[in-house]
Amino acid sequence: MTGGPLAYHITWTAYGTWLHGDDRGWIEGGGAGIQPPDESRLRVAEKRMTQAGVTFDEDQRTLIAQVIEDHHRIREWHIYALNVRSNHIHLVVAANRAPEEVMNQLKAWCSRKLSDAARLSDLPPAKKAGRRKWFTEHGSTKWINDEEYMENAVRYVLEGQ
Repeated sequence: MTGGPLAYHITWTAYGTWLHGDDRGWIEGGGAGIQPPDESRLRVAEKRMTQAGVTFDEDQRTLIAQVIEDHHRIREWHIYALNVRSNHIHLVVAANRAPEEVMNQLKAWCSRKLSDAARLSDLPPAKKAGRRKWFTEHGSTKWINDEEYMENAVRYVLEGQ
């Protein structure tokens, strides 16, 4: 990654567990910072959901962590910190591609393995072969350009959860 960032701090949430308008604050794409709670915005987001929200149990969290570690080993990326929570994933990683691509690859592979583990791929094609929404559509992809930010991001991922 010559001339690029030291790493990326990537975060994404489980489907339906942290919606726009949420009491914990939320991020508006292209907006500035964390937005305050907004009950009407939250109701709109809830109505747009196409299935129930997802909360990961311990087995699913372990599976997600293993898939991420396996994928990084194959790609020869470096994980500095990983924390798979019941409703979101934090990752500090150095990779030779854009952070959005890293995140999208990981979400796709984790979704596939979660569906396989839930035996959703055994369903007939009319049921979309078990495709379900495990994660939100996007996430947060922050560039880490200096050592201080790197240390703070790793500490946050490992200890701040």
